[in-house]
Amino acid sequence: MRVRFGDCILDTDTRELTRAGEPIRVAPKVFGLLELLLERRPKAVSKEQIHELLWPRTFVTDTALTTVVKEARAAIGDDAQNSRFIRTVAGFGYAFTEEVRPERASSRTAPCYRIAAQGSEVNLADGENVLGRGSESVLWIEHETVSRRHARILVEEDRAILEDLESKNGTFLRGARLDGPTELVDGDEFQLGDVPVRFRRYATPDSTRSAAGRR
Repeated sequence: MRVRFGDCILDTDTRELTRAGEPIRVAPKVFGLLELLLERRPKAVSKEQIHELLWPRTFVTDTALTTVVKEARAAIGDDAQNSRFIRTVAGFGYAFTEEVRPERASSRTAPCYRIAAQGSEVNLADGENVLGRGSESVLWIEHETVSRRHARILVEEDRAILEDLESKNGTFLRGARLDGPTELVDGDEFQLGDVPVRFRRYATPDSTRSAAGRR
């Protein structure tokens, strides 16, 4: 099973979790919890069922499960107070609530896309990459002219498409304000409000896409 939810991809064959294109190291029990909840979605899974899978024939307290859930949420960028992915079912267990879609394995010769702004640089993941001041942004940009969900870059197969998300101060590319989705080319510099962002495309093997740091 290889599925995408938000900016995360979980691959149960390779036992890998990535977030915004970067590998996330998690403990085996954390991975096991995510795998179980994704397989049973949208059904709720009881604490007893989770205990049987993660700690077979072993007695542990609910504190151990709470810790694993906390680590799983941290790994996928979830928030217990305003949960988007893992919902607590009071008095019963947990359920995975976010939309999930199958993810095709990347080609070994797939290009690598990166953006840089304000001294930070990140890889872009396949699918939607939101840019702005919000917590869901793959590159958090703190500036008064940048909206929470300012723009997005949609990565699909061998191209990356920039689109403004009805931002207050606009997205600019090649000297003009965007009025529709536009494909980016290597070396493009676009602006989110007054903030310049550099786009790069590297024709490197897929195995190198996670070589650089996320921030």
